[in-house]
Amino acid sequence: MRKVTFPHMGHSCIPFKMLMEELGNEVIMPPVPTKKTLDLGVKYSPEFVCLPYKIVLGTYLEAIELGADTLIAVDSYGPCRFGHYSHLHQSILQDMGHEAEVICFGYPKRNYLDFIRKLHRVTTAKTPLTSIYLFYKAFKKSWEKLKALDAMEKLSHQIRPRELKRGDTSKVYRQTQAWLDEAKTYEQIAEAKVAGIKAFKNIAIDPQRQVLKVGLTGEIYVLLEPTSNLEIEETLGYMGVEVERSLYLTGWTQDTLGQSTKEHDTAIEAAKPYLPYKIGGHGRETVGHVVKYARRQFDGVVQVAPFTCTPEIVARTILNKVSNVHDIPVLTFFFDEQTGKAGMTTRLEAFIDLLKRKQQSVITAAAI
Repeated sequence: MRKVTFPHMGHSCIPFKMLMEELGNEVIMPPVPTKKTLDLGVKYSPEFVCLPYKIVLGTYLEAIELGADTLIAVDSYGPCRFGHYSHLHQSILQDMGHEAEVICFGYPKRNYLDFIRKLHRVTTAKTPLTSIYLFYKAFKKSWEKLKALDAMEKLSHQIRPRELKRGDTSKVYRQTQAWLDEAKTYEQIAEAKVAGIKAFKNIAIDPQRQVLKVGLTGEIYVLLEPTSNLEIEETLGYMGVEVERSLYLTGWTQDTLGQSTKEHDTAIEAAKPYLPYKIGGHGRETVGHVVKYARRQFDGVVQVAPFTCTPEIVARTILNKVSNVHDIPVLTFFFDEQTGKAGMTTRLEAFIDLLKRKQQSVITAAAI
């Protein structure tokens, strides 16, 4: 039996754990990334590689220490370095003397046979056909869990800026994650979701509180993984900001499996006047989502990305024009191991103050 692990990316570990266990593997849950994780990744990574690469490598090293022998990764395509990372990780781990194997899953529609071969290697089935059947059953159940987790996360974004006692929302959110992690059947997943919704509704809030609405967009890993973005969503929530993220794990999974979502398609369409070509990563989508947020009268947008991420750097230069044309302020953070939370918080406070003054000026003008 393989002892598999995988990197953190938001709450993806919870449904992915179920998926791998249903396929017959022993799962070694990777530790939540910490400064030690990042330091390990930085130590053994090329100097100018991006933050996600370093965090993932550090996670692999910590999981190997816990006994993992199979490391699951996902591939990419197009002009983005992400598609090379699994091969580089495997090479570095071998150079360090580790025998763990990296199995990288690409987009199924681009190479079905390769996907099926790799899938068969991480199941206990005797034939590839049986592996597909097992995967289908396991994926359906894991998908229900993932949808419930995303629903809980969206509720946390809505309630946190309105909570009366600081920290209540984050506490409930962590509890709902634990409930869903423990759920093993469809019925238990549904019960955990209902219990989670009830727990959120029981949080004391000020429904009349005036909050800002800010969109959050950017590179997929930094967008979804709180460790890499220094818990920016929670920080904004405590500042009285309701965050709406441009992408959640359900949408990313659908896009990865080749089932383009409405959110993705409309973002591509909105970006066309400014960036009609694919530039790799989620650069084009970032531009489109800012346009969409402006059309929906959001107060502002925050773009997050790893330092040296070329697609997001290109998007950032275009966002100057988008911001002026659509009159929506945009703040950008490029994260690396040197980025500090205090500095990020200071910039966010200044940005929120700007948005509040802009909002007040609009209200005053309307009253005259």
